[in-house]
Amino acid sequence: MPNSDRRGIYDALFGDLDPETRRKYGLVQPEPARDNGKRSGSGNSDRGIKPKDAIAIARKTLSRVGEDRVTAVAGGVTFFGLLSLFPAITAFVSIYGLIADPAIIAEHLSLLQRFMPEGTLNIIRTQVESIASSSGSALSAAGIVGLLMSFYSANSGMKAMLSALNVAQMQKERRGFLRLNLVAMGFTLAALAMLALMLTAVTVVPLALAWLPVEQDQRLWLQSIRWPVMFALLVLALSGLYRWGPAAAGRRWRWISPGAVFAAVSLVVVSMAFSWYAANFANYNKTYGSLGAVIGLMMWLWLSSTVVLVGAELNSAVEQRMKEKAQSGPSDRQEQ
Repeated sequence: MPNSDRRGIYDALFGDLDPETRRKYGLVQPEPARDNGKRSGSGNSDRGIKPKDAIAIARKTLSRVGEDRVTAVAGGVTFFGLLSLFPAITAFVSIYGLIADPAIIAEHLSLLQRFMPEGTLNIIRTQVESIASSSGSALSAAGIVGLLMSFYSANSGMKAMLSALNVAQMQKERRGFLRLNLVAMGFTLAALAMLALMLTAVTVVPLALAWLPVEQDQRLWLQSIRWPVMFALLVLALSGLYRWGPAAAGRRWRWISPGAVFAAVSLVVVSMAFSWYAANFANYNKTYGSLGAVIGLMMWLWLSSTVVLVGAELNSAVEQRMKEKAQSGPSDRQEQ
């Protein structure tokens, strides 16, 4: 067909018709929606979490906690965590003894009285004092081998936590044996470094303030800052655990995630509540005899593991909800 005939047919169809008539009878394709610099699903009206979204996220989290058997999985983490706790204490005290007096750790364990039952704290204090009294300022060849074995034993608890995070994030473990152990070892070292940093904040800050020419009110204010700093470090550590712990590729890094904040706050609250309960109501020594303190320690580890896994489930529910909002149309978002 000649080009002139094609042009004539085009003019007959579209030339004399207004755009509204063309659109009404389907003679033109609808114009793409203008985003005006805003991506779909990221406008001001859809940004953030609305009350309905929060309710849906809470329901989804509770449902996933039951479906994934979080409490049972936390029991497995508790078992391996208990096996790795004392090797981790050995590694921590040995490393800390290279830069400072390890006896300081035992002295400042009293700061944990609000967060751990007395019997549980006594077990840890006894272990710390035993290691501190036998550790030297230098590591021998046998000491280095023992330290490496302690690291490897402490690694089992972290691998159990990574496996549990895969369950919470609905991920299959795709990392090989070597990579998985390296990731777990990295988290173990990071956890020990975080403990050392927190201990330094507890011990060094008061000593430094005692030498600085500051008034008493300012000294008290500066000393109180260390607790929010320690809480921020805990949130940061949990955010890193939720980001790089599961075997999921391409996840975005967030300095603060809802699950990390929830888990950090819950760890403090649950630990204080359990410590108060164990001191006033639970008599594990009467029920379990000499194993009472160990049972209290296992209960505390189980509660802590459960809180961390629930935080992972919360992050998963939030991500799923935001994806659903991004994939739904404008009319669907108005109904949600």
